[in-house]
Amino acid sequence: MLTVHREQLTVRHVSDRPLDLGLTLAPLRHGAGDPTFRTTPDGALWRTSLLRTGPVTQRLVAADDRSVVVDLWGPGTHEAAERLPALLGEHDDASGFAPPPEAADAHRRHPGLRMCRSQRVMEALVPAILEQKVQVVAAHRAWRWLVARHGTPAPGPAPSGMCVVPDARTWAAVPVWEWHRAGVDPRRARTVATCARVAARLEEATAMPDPEARERLEKVPGIGVWTSAEVAQRALGDADAVSVGDFHLPAAVGWALTGERTDDDGMLRLLAPYAPHRHRVVRLLFLGGRARAPRRGPKLPIPDYRAF
Repeated sequence: MLTVHREQLTVRHVSDRPLDLGLTLAPLRHGAGDPTFRTTPDGALWRTSLLRTGPVTQRLVAADDRSVVVDLWGPGTHEAAERLPALLGEHDDASGFAPPPEAADAHRRHPGLRMCRSQRVMEALVPAILEQKVQVVAAHRAWRWLVARHGTPAPGPAPSGMCVVPDARTWAAVPVWEWHRAGVDPRRARTVATCARVAARLEEATAMPDPEARERLEKVPGIGVWTSAEVAQRALGDADAVSVGDFHLPAAVGWALTGERTDDDGMLRLLAPYAPHRHRVVRLLFLGGRARAPRRGPKLPIPDYRAF
């Protein structure tokens, strides 16, 4: 059901199975202060996106456990409405999925968890690059600063401070000193700029099978298997993409499934029986609170590249 009034578009999406709006879209949020993602006290979830037809602001509210009402503003409203089923995980097929015993309770308690598919590669790729080899707190801080500085105001009556991500040309033109002020080292800054220059080719990955899509992403210098997995999880809705190379993930998964830490190879062996749902298993393990390996040393300080 679509209702058009001036520049606003309202869509009611009704699913034939449970849909947990918050859990499904949670991976698209990069920190509590993400200027592209906001939750408000009335229970609404707000997000912005830059589509082929232009920027859009979305206000999503769960009407019940199977339907969502979405208000949209901006030039990209109609395109965003067409993409809504993918965003809300209608493509995600968990039929036949049998979770490990350690994730069974979380699977039972969260039947509405789905793998979202934003279909926006650069929106997933830039924050993933910022998160390479640094503490997530520093990466989120950089993302907030860069989007607020170089993005555009969110269309419509969005909450104060919300922005739309910069386009590829803007990302490519961010000067060196701006990356420095954001706390981003030259290697990651170069990677973002390189991706921005071939953004059109990277966005084509959303129409490819997942292995081919990741292969295309990994052809860009600075994009490895960890980064391509992070993008596949968010932009492609890949329920099987495992973030190999993550500093904490292997230990957490190993602890959850065996009570012992492990490395990347061990994590992949433990998750192998659950393909093509390995990422789904990881999310359920964290939802269930089991993926919490005890620390083995003092917490590392967060390096501030702005001081270098």
